[in-house]
Amino acid sequence: MNIKYVLAILLLITLRTWETSAQVKVGAERIDEILIFTHGKRIGIATNHTGILNTPAQTHIIDTLLSRGVNITALFAPEHGLRGNHDAGAVIKSGKDERTDIVVHSLYGTNKRPTRQQLQTVDMMLFDMQDVGVRFYTYISTMYYIMDACAEYGVPLLILDRPNPHDTIDGAVRKDRKYRSFVSLLPIPAVHGLTLGEAAMMINGERWLPQKRKVPLYVLTVQGWKHGQPYSLPIPPSPNLKSDKAIALYPTICYLEACSWSEGRGTPFPFEQVGYPDKRCGAHSFIPTPMPGASEPKHKGKKCYGPVINSYRSGQGIDLDLLLSIAKTSKSYGITLISKPKLFDLLAGNGLLRKQINSGTSVKEIRRSWQKDIEEYKAMRAKYLLYEDYDTTPSDSCNIR
Repeated sequence: MNIKYVLAILLLITLRTWETSAQVKVGAERIDEILIFTHGKRIGIATNHTGILNTPAQTHIIDTLLSRGVNITALFAPEHGLRGNHDAGAVIKSGKDERTDIVVHSLYGTNKRPTRQQLQTVDMMLFDMQDVGVRFYTYISTMYYIMDACAEYGVPLLILDRPNPHDTIDGAVRKDRKYRSFVSLLPIPAVHGLTLGEAAMMINGERWLPQKRKVPLYVLTVQGWKHGQPYSLPIPPSPNLKSDKAIALYPTICYLEACSWSEGRGTPFPFEQVGYPDKRCGAHSFIPTPMPGASEPKHKGKKCYGPVINSYRSGQGIDLDLLLSIAKTSKSYGITLISKPKLFDLLAGNGLLRKQINSGTSVKEIRRSWQKDIEEYKAMRAKYLLYEDYDTTPSDSCNIR
């Protein structure tokens, strides 16, 4: 096939995705409605660098609301910090935001759940973060703990919803509490097919909070978006998810966090390439080096080799063919692939996937082992959808549960 023709088709797809994204109005852009909720109240905002509005372009929700006279008394920051520039897993310290002089409470430091004291100056909490539709991407866990604190202390919570850029359902449902952790907090599939607003509705509706509490919950939905619609993020949601390709491959390559292979951190293309320091592992190569967001990358300074990854698509789910190919290559050359079995099981949500990969179980058999739980999950998910589904589901402009 003519290479110019292929490039033209790819460019056309990219432009169409960008045009579709430009027509989307996220919850944070529904300012007049937000002001109704915030009028006369002391407001806390859980957000980070992704809490931006496209109109006016790239204005942050904090700056926008301050300019409209909203009384913001506290900010709450997740993993990677308020400005999104910290390494994955790095402890985030509380302090004051340099730009606004508002106190910032870290929810990725000494506590992951807001304390009573931190909520004493808050009459209503707003939550605005861009998720990527994957259970082990920790913003959904931060939202869970915020919901729990708000439910216990009687603080209403307003979710400013955003699209799911990896909008499909795939992977094992985390059912056994043995595998419950900050990267596997909810009993949902690894790729869950929800926006954070829908996930919050599910948490409330299924009574997953401790003591079956419910938070006074409001969701300002996205306008101009439906499930399955491609959405290109206007800003990277974290330091190492820099592109649509990285987001598409993240549900697959993140499993390598628990493996001996590099997931591409410490390069310009993290989560877009994989490799191990053995030239027999593939034709593609890269050298991880320290950089912002990856101060100590795996295999620092060593040349890593791996397969060329050209085939990917938005919302593809977990690429088991790629994982099993890496496992087969590793076994062929005597490389121990899964170096952190406990972490791998937490990412997977069970102990079975690790055993299946080690034993060479087929893609078909692995997917078959997920199917029953996924079908049950889909039936539950349908109760909490706020947007037209892949088939058809009605949508409301503002939902209260």
